[in-house]
Order: sequence, then C-alpha cells, then structure tokens
Amino acid sequence: MKINIRAFALTTGLFWGVGLFLITWWLIMFEGVSGEATIIGRVYIGYNITPIGSIIGFLWGLFDGIVGGSIFAWLYNFLSSRLTAK
Repeated sequence: MKINIRAFALTTGLFWGVGLFLITWWLIMFEGVSGEATIIGRVYIGYNITPIGSIIGFLWGLFDGIVGGSIFAWLYNFLSSRLTAK
C-alpha cells in the first residue's frame, strides 16, 4: 500500500502549523505576550510568543510539516516497495 505523498505532506503541514499556532495562543492566553527568544524561535526565524509570531509560526510549521511529511511519505513508499518485492 502506498501513501499519497501530496496528501500526507499537506496533512502533516497543517497539523504542525495549526498546532504551533494554537500552542502560541494558549501561551498568550495564560502567560501573556512575550518577546523573549524561545527554543522554537531559534529555529523558526521571527517566531515569538506574540500574535504576529503565531502567524509566523503557522507559516514555518506549514512549510516544515510539508517538507518533513513529504520526505516521510516518500521514504515509506520507497522502503515498502523494496521490502514487499521479495
């Protein structure tokens, strides 16, 4: 069985982007806005715990999830075809 690479990549991108967006708003709601650098902010340039940072985090997460999801799905399809061919 093969995984549809585009669908899987878009799904993982949306999950990671929306997840980062919601976590940012969760932190804003309970701890307030913080312009301090975070661990994720060191990887995703421009991300911090602010409303604008949540949008930047969503975009970075969407991009990162699409890339990671497509690599994962391609690798799964590749290994699955190699292992079932025997």
